[in-house]
Amino acid sequence: MTTRTLLTPLLGLGLLFGAQAALATTPTSFTAHYNVLQGGEPMGEATVTLRAGSHGEWIYSRDVKSTGGMAAMMSASIKETSRFRWKGDVPEAISYDYQLDAAIKNKQRHLLVDWTKQQVTVDEGKGPNSYPATAGMVERNTTPLALGLALRDGKQQIALPVAARQEVQTQNFKVTGKETVKVPAGSFNAERVDRTDAERGFSAWYAPGKYLLPVKLSQHDGGDLVMELVSYKAD
Repeated sequence: MTTRTLLTPLLGLGLLFGAQAALATTPTSFTAHYNVLQGGEPMGEATVTLRAGSHGEWIYSRDVKSTGGMAAMMSASIKETSRFRWKGDVPEAISYDYQLDAAIKNKQRHLLVDWTKQQVTVDEGKGPNSYPATAGMVERNTTPLALGLALRDGKQQIALPVAARQEVQTQNFKVTGKETVKVPAGSFNAERVDRTDAERGFSAWYAPGKYLLPVKLSQHDGGDLVMELVSYKAD
């Protein structure tokens, strides 16, 4: 297994998490823990936190540490930090930082939104790229939070503007049914959400009456990774 095998699904997941379902535009701070598995075997651990920042901003971060397989041997870790503001019940992007540290590879990405100029700038160390911003857009790290809010509001089909590398992409998701999901955090009667506009094998299971984050997430592209909720604690 290569470092890329670990990273590709995690990047696409943008994974995860929000506040309690009862609190949409005024969420509480929290800490959530997930297990990361591949082929049913432990592969890593993810810690997600949400806290209030300054000037009305919120800070949403995800740390992934490798604990098994080749990724652990290479001491791979990922740190993602998002800053956003609430626009209604949408976590509208302000900035996003991604940092990969591994024994044989380091990678970073910085995304910044200038809402005065309505412009997004992305820099991966090879020079900045800019494109027009879209009101209400999220980025990959906060996408699952936006999905959780939409599910709480009873939506069955969700279209999200997502700030990507070269442009704002509209990503489409749909509730495809209800399933009982058992994870370390417990057993949940969850709503299954699938992405419908890309052949990437993305599925997430939410319990919107309890959390805004997915209790389980599976992505087959790049390594058949599964993330399962271990614990959630409001701070």
